[in-house]
Amino acid sequence: MNTVLVGAQWGDEGKGKVIDFLTEESDVVVRFQGGSNAGHTVVVGDKKYVLHLVPSGVLHDGKHCVIGNGVVMDPFDLMKELEQVESWGFELKGRFHISERAQMVMQWHRALDRAEEAVRPAGKKIGTTGRGIGPAYAAKVGRYGMRVGDILKPDFLDMVRSQVEDANIKLKALGAHELDADDMVKLYAPMVPALMPYVTDTIQFLHESLDAKKSILFEGAQATMLDIDFGTYPFVTSSNPTAGGACTGSGVSPRAIDRVIGVLKLYTTRVGEGPFPTELFDADGETLRSRGGEFGATTGRPRRCGWFDAVVARYAQRVNGVDFWAMTKLDVLDTFPVVKICTGYRRKDGFVYQTFPADLEALKDCEPVYEEMPGWQCETSKITDYAALPENAKAYINRILDLIGGKLGVLSVGPARETTLRINV
Repeated sequence: MNTVLVGAQWGDEGKGKVIDFLTEESDVVVRFQGGSNAGHTVVVGDKKYVLHLVPSGVLHDGKHCVIGNGVVMDPFDLMKELEQVESWGFELKGRFHISERAQMVMQWHRALDRAEEAVRPAGKKIGTTGRGIGPAYAAKVGRYGMRVGDILKPDFLDMVRSQVEDANIKLKALGAHELDADDMVKLYAPMVPALMPYVTDTIQFLHESLDAKKSILFEGAQATMLDIDFGTYPFVTSSNPTAGGACTGSGVSPRAIDRVIGVLKLYTTRVGEGPFPTELFDADGETLRSRGGEFGATTGRPRRCGWFDAVVARYAQRVNGVDFWAMTKLDVLDTFPVVKICTGYRRKDGFVYQTFPADLEALKDCEPVYEEMPGWQCETSKITDYAALPENAKAYINRILDLIGGKLGVLSVGPARETTLRINV
């Protein structure tokens, strides 16, 4: 089975944990888009591993891990992460591959990211992590980006110098500090021998894996509502974390994909700016944040929290063609006497949106329409069999499935590996 796994909300749904779970039955794990602005957290026993660029499959010995052509890779973030993975005791040689076609996030992209965000007026800020993702993708589309394969060229450092000089023109215009070209050349020179052993024609590698009947898991960062085309534009990332991005970001045909698994948190969170119809500003929101540990794995920023939004999830099901859902963090809701599901957005004139509108202005005069259901008010984090769940918890899950479509495949009731229940996949 070749599987695409995508986030179905605004990210932070627990994709890293689900990927770790699914990796057991996969031979190859592919990261197909995004950069180090995303973080996947995996808990194994009493150890917590946080990964930003390296696919979560690296935590399983013998699994091959690929950074696909759709990724924008900061070489220094990657080198730091590879050193960390090896310090954890996981061998990388022979099983970690970086696409020669992947774009690189360079220091001037970070500088431009910060400078551009600084000059945006209040209310127009994107809430970027400042890690250079947007400018790197802009360089890619503008056809002046630097690809990983460029480090193999003898004039790589000359390319670095030229790019710094071009970036300084933009930084000066933005009123930001310019970079020293000599310093940048010295900075990037040691990177070449460190990364060269991993640079691969990953398209060839993946097709050889398909020919050998290997099972491939495609892992996205961020989520559907942050997709550059389908998300809450302009408060989005700069790539396609939806299922279609798995093909364009890896070089594998859609015909090779057997199933799509969408990851849903059983409430909703968001980091950064942008609309969030079910956001809570009361004690319930604080309870979700504290019980769920809702602080960004990459930035440490507190996440905005709210009730489950079925409008968002139904939209994600349609955009991605989700076959199975992996639902996470049921245990966070254990203490609530009442749980709520948003089924639509009501305008002041009484019209109710049943799907997410493209025009974000339309949401300003809307309020969420909620269904209330009784909570279960007992601990679920020790449960290892779906049948043993409280009836009210199963009713809550089943009502969500009725509203959004698709089947339940995986249910997580806690952060550790052993708290992941396989249902249908």
